[in-house]
Amino acid sequence: MEFPPNQGHDQDEVDEHVEETLAENEVVLFMKGTELMPQCGYSRSALGLISEHRDEFETVDVLDSLGEYRAALEEHSGWETIPQTFVDGEFVGGSDILTELEERDELAETLNAA
Repeated sequence: MEFPPNQGHDQDEVDEHVEETLAENEVVLFMKGTELMPQCGYSRSALGLISEHRDEFETVDVLDSLGEYRAALEEHSGWETIPQTFVDGEFVGGSDILTELEERDELAETLNAA
């Protein structure tokens, strides 16, 4: 079985997708992989933490255009690492911040802020 190289998207397409996704969704997780198949431990951890408190949230697999997503997200968050969680368009953090919020019993409130 052959897999073609990632075709990816150009920067303008990714920028637009990030803007639309943040505008249209209360909680968004930009992650490596999908809900059914996370492709890194940090993404899996963030997904699990959010899932404990929210039934509905949007996920975006950044792997098809990783460099472009890093650049687009850095404009919103100041961070280039993935995963990144946003609530109401505001950057919350990656899996480490979600873990800290959970340990302080603040994650549920943060994710249901709207």
